[in-house]
Amino acid sequence: MNSFISWIGGKKLLKKKIIEQFPEAFDRYIEVFGGAGWILFDKERHALMEVFNDVNKDLINLYRCVKYHPEALQKELEWAFVSREQFFDYISQAAVRGMTDIQRAARFFCVIKLSFGSDLRSFGVRPRDMQRTIDYLQEVSKRLNKVVIECVDFGRLIKTYDRESALFYCDPPYYEAEKYYPDRFQPEDHIRLRESLSQIKGKFILSYNDCPEIRELYAGYNITAVERQDNLVTKTNPRRYKEVIIKNY
Repeated sequence: MNSFISWIGGKKLLKKKIIEQFPEAFDRYIEVFGGAGWILFDKERHALMEVFNDVNKDLINLYRCVKYHPEALQKELEWAFVSREQFFDYISQAAVRGMTDIQRAARFFCVIKLSFGSDLRSFGVRPRDMQRTIDYLQEVSKRLNKVVIECVDFGRLIKTYDRESALFYCDPPYYEAEKYYPDRFQPEDHIRLRESLSQIKGKFILSYNDCPEIRELYAGYNITAVERQDNLVTKTNPRRYKEVIIKNY
């Protein structure tokens, strides 16, 4: 199945190549930087235990509302429609106190759906079938039924769920592209992530932009170069984007 949202750095166009790199045997699957969850949603189930994590509290609130209260969220979204004015109203209401989790999730869902390139800031001028995507939330809820949803720092998450039988999939903000993501991620966090992954008992698979700094940082690991179409490509500018898939096995 497909994800119910898009997100900066989403892996819709690369998910098949990433899943092809998965090891044959593991009984717990952990997405460390969840985002849109394209890898998670590609299969009915990756392992006996699945964990989805992201540090964005609004995003995780949305996931939890979809998982536990899909009908209530759909009811809240009945008034939603494609409108520039309403889009900016959603953004301005993000810090309003007193809203329920369902109300916050509905507004954040609309901001994601209506923004250009999922930047959460600018209105995307394109048609949207909002009713179809709202109906789809029931299917997403079923998929998330047994998934553990976390909202913690990647270092803490990796320590908590590490086992010899674990597979961590990491899709961090890309090197020198941190500013495009809605959450704080500093250059030193790339080093901290490498240090965390270097100490695990389990296996990891990591996706990054292909650049000398990342290749140097993960020298000695299994690095595979891949290429995909740019997410914001146009007919007049068919750009290709180079990435790497890094593994410790």
